[in-house]
Amino acid sequence: MDIATLDFDRYRRRGYPEAVFCMGKTLAQVHAIARAWREKSEQTDQELGTVLFTRATPEQLTAIRDELPGVFIDDTASLAAWPGEPPAPSGGRVVVVCAGTSDLPVAREAALTARYLGREVTEVIDVGVAGLTRVLARLDELRVADVIVLAAGMDAALVPVVAGLVACPVVAVPTSVGYGAAFEGVAALLSMLNSCAPGVGVVNIDNGYGAGHLAAQIAAPGRHRA
Repeated sequence: MDIATLDFDRYRRRGYPEAVFCMGKTLAQVHAIARAWREKSEQTDQELGTVLFTRATPEQLTAIRDELPGVFIDDTASLAAWPGEPPAPSGGRVVVVCAGTSDLPVAREAALTARYLGREVTEVIDVGVAGLTRVLARLDELRVADVIVLAAGMDAALVPVVAGLVACPVVAVPTSVGYGAAFEGVAALLSMLNSCAPGVGVVNIDNGYGAGHLAAQIAAPGRHRA
């Protein structure tokens, strides 16, 4: 291919498969990449793992569907996965929390990434600190997690609240949700970086894929709590 060098060996080398970031790619490029992945899978006995296509537009998702029979597509997360059936869960449990429904696209991207990397995943949706009783009512679900991914915009105040209530690591994802002074996620990012609760790691703004991948590695077999 003269437009991309696909990492077909990543699953063997790292234990985690390739991901294709679709933002900025043309429809022709997405078609070609998806087709190349299908053709490689037909030509080799090598285990390639589940390829993820992230940040895809509706038109790009249609192109992927045209090239990959049985592909899984989630419109909320703007994500596609092929083969469409996720692997059997192994390792620890990942709980993905989003402060508000507006944060759900990023949270869902994280949840699906962790799920397709082989982890058991639970979602806890719309439990921001504007109604603190909502997250307190879900503590039993949070406290069985081996790692929590938490997506939040605006002031991101939910991060230290949750991190102070659980024993596991928290992977914080700032989202670009909020009014003007949220600065498209910069305010949430700085709030998370300045969290007074220990055990919090922060990924880039709106990077649900990166958060889900990190959580899957933290909860990998042999690393999670017994």
